[in-house]
Amino acid sequence: MENPFKKTIKDDDKKEQETLTEENDISEENVPKEEKESENLEEDSVEDSNSVDETEQNPLQEKYDTLNNQYIRLAADFDNYRKRTEQEREALLKYGAENTLKKMLEVLDNFERGLKAIETVEDCEKVKECYNLAYKNFTDVLAKAGLETIKAEGEVFDPNFHEAVMQTPTKETPENTIIAELQKGYKLGDKVLRPTLVNVATEG
Repeated sequence: MENPFKKTIKDDDKKEQETLTEENDISEENVPKEEKESENLEEDSVEDSNSVDETEQNPLQEKYDTLNNQYIRLAADFDNYRKRTEQEREALLKYGAENTLKKMLEVLDNFERGLKAIETVEDCEKVKECYNLAYKNFTDVLAKAGLETIKAEGEVFDPNFHEAVMQTPTKETPENTIIAELQKGYKLGDKVLRPTLVNVATEG
C-alpha cells in the first residue's frame, strides 16, 4: 500500500517546481522592451565595429605592403649603385694613368733613339738637338695631360702657389715681388702639385 505521506511530498515538490517556472516566465515578461532593444543594439554595434575595423585594416595593410616593397627595391638599388661606384673608383685608381702612360711611351722611344745616337755621334750640336727634341716632346705630353707650370719670376709672391726659400733686400724691385725662380712649380687644374721655390724681394 502506497504511503500517503510520500505522495503528499511529491505533490508539494511538483507544485513548487511549477511555481518557479511560472515566476521565471513572469520575470522575463516583466523585462522592459527598451532594455531588450538596448541589449540587441549593443550586440549589433559590437559586430558592426568589428566589421569596420577589418575593413579599415585591409587598406592600411595594403599601403604598408606597398611602401615596404618600395623600400626593399630602393635599398637593393642603392646597394647595387654603391657596389658599382666602388668598382668604378677602383678601376679609375688602377687605370686612370693609362692614357697618360700611353702618350709617355712616345717620349720613351725618343729617349731610346737619342741614347743610341749619342753612341755614334761626335758632334755635340747633334746631341743637343736630340736632347731638346726629347724634352719638348715630353713637356708637350705633360701639357696635354693637364700639367701647368706655375708662373713665378716677376710675379707678386702668392703663398698659395709659391714657397719663399730666400729673401733679398733690394730697391730695384718692388717689395714682395719674386726675383728669381729656384725650382719650378706645377699644378693640375686648380690643384697645386708642387709650389714654386722662389727668392722674394724685401724692402732694402
